[in-house]
Amino acid sequence: MIALGCLAVTAAHAQDVAKPWPNKPLRIVVGFPAGSVTDTVARVVAEQLTKTLGQPVVVENKPGANGAIGVGEVARAAPDGYTLLVTNSSSITINPQLYKQITYKASDFVPITMIIEAPFILAVNPEWAQKNSVDSIQALIRYAQAQPDKLTYGSGGQGNLAHLSFVSLSNRANIKTTHVPYKSGALAGLAIISGELNAGFDTLSTVPNVQAGKLKALAVTSSKRIAQLPDLPTMAEAGFAGFEITFWMGLLAPAGTAQPIITKIYEAARLITTNPKAEAILKSNGEPVMLDPKSFANLISKEVPVWGEVIRREALVLD
Repeated sequence: MIALGCLAVTAAHAQDVAKPWPNKPLRIVVGFPAGSVTDTVARVVAEQLTKTLGQPVVVENKPGANGAIGVGEVARAAPDGYTLLVTNSSSITINPQLYKQITYKASDFVPITMIIEAPFILAVNPEWAQKNSVDSIQALIRYAQAQPDKLTYGSGGQGNLAHLSFVSLSNRANIKTTHVPYKSGALAGLAIISGELNAGFDTLSTVPNVQAGKLKALAVTSSKRIAQLPDLPTMAEAGFAGFEITFWMGLLAPAGTAQPIITKIYEAARLITTNPKAEAILKSNGEPVMLDPKSFANLISKEVPVWGEVIRREALVLD
């Protein structure tokens, strides 16, 4: 009876494998909380894949350790195309070089497509800014120079790209500032709005808060001004030549996933740009850039050493 049962299970598995992929639901793991920018992008992708692949695609949030918990789970998942990852650039190109305890690396994944690319906005609490005459980056620096460690800024966690951006700014300006990590970038943004923090680098999702006067924007980290805030200077225009930082969000699979599956997922995902509603959501968070798998892989391979050099230069190592 046991032998017959094993044969039946083996036969059923073989039959399942023989079916065209996909023949069961997929899941997209997100290493950040529900409601975060990464989560928002992942749900747009999941909806498109569900529609195109003909199987349900669910989003599973596994927040913690600057995205590393969810990313690590996907790195260990079976490379069968049923477990995918939507994450940001810092969790792939920075975390493995920054955290001693992280065991995954960029090569543990097969890039499928970049989804969006976006800059950061350097923003401050408007009431605090008015009280301290902070109406520009130079004024922000003067405040920090006069009062070392008193300028507080937040991010979505130690090693987050928003954190590293402020570290880089502090080092270039030779100022001492105080970092306060939060569980997500959204929570750090709310802390600036409430006055709990003075400043921080935030994503384009905060543009409505700037437009509503809840935040005062000082500069954007892109090479050019952004359409949403055309009067906002770039970091270069504000006196920091070469200070250009953008991040991406992308779709990846565990290393070893078959190329035909990767291609099929990419072809399905890139149709997002043909859906006006989905594209509008992506544009509110960045610029849709549906890179093909090879181009995306090349981009990641170039970014890893670049951020490695920044981490070494800034002497940043986290437990």
